[in-house]
Amino acid sequence: MKIFMDTANVDEIKQYVDWGVVYGVTTNPSLIAKSGRTQAEVIPEIAALVSGPVSAEVISTECAGMIEEARKLAKIAENVVIKIPCIPEGLKAVKILSAEGIKTNVTLVFSMSQALLAARAGATFVSPFIGRLDDIGQDGVQLVDNIVKSFKLYGIETEVIAASIRNIEHVEKVMLTGCQIATIPTKVLAQMINHQLTDKGLAQFMADYQNSLK
Repeated sequence: MKIFMDTANVDEIKQYVDWGVVYGVTTNPSLIAKSGRTQAEVIPEIAALVSGPVSAEVISTECAGMIEEARKLAKIAENVVIKIPCIPEGLKAVKILSAEGIKTNVTLVFSMSQALLAARAGATFVSPFIGRLDDIGQDGVQLVDNIVKSFKLYGIETEVIAASIRNIEHVEKVMLTGCQIATIPTKVLAQMINHQLTDKGLAQFMADYQNSLK
């Protein structure tokens, strides 16, 4: 499973790129706003930092507007992917962009049927949201599992990005689904490296080494 970062904070991305674990990045209008910068400023910098896909989301909710935005965004860098909401106008845009060779990531997916429609429209990626489904009492990880299995069953090449990840448990569970990608917020990514037994073991090794020098 590949790791994407779900952030528009360039400094955070730089830090984890240095770990050698970040393949791609996903952004959205909320994350761009949180960065305090514009999409035009942030996306080129992110695209230069990672070798894999960088999702930049359109603002328009009408097909024509999405297409216009997408073509401009796609020119920023070869690894820019256009993020489009899973709505009827979005599917129309995905079909057109796919025919033009522009990669798309259909976002705000909350059901298997939405994932199927997005894939058949030509989406490169679909992003089912785990945390937001959990918030309404549904099982977000199970949705990811079902989409992965159904795509494999029907030979659908669209890749699945597990999104709206809230904690390490989400990460570890989607690993077991065979999901190709998880896009992980910085806070959760930082927690993934930590374990109390690692800290305890390292402290013991260092203490033993120091004692051996006496």
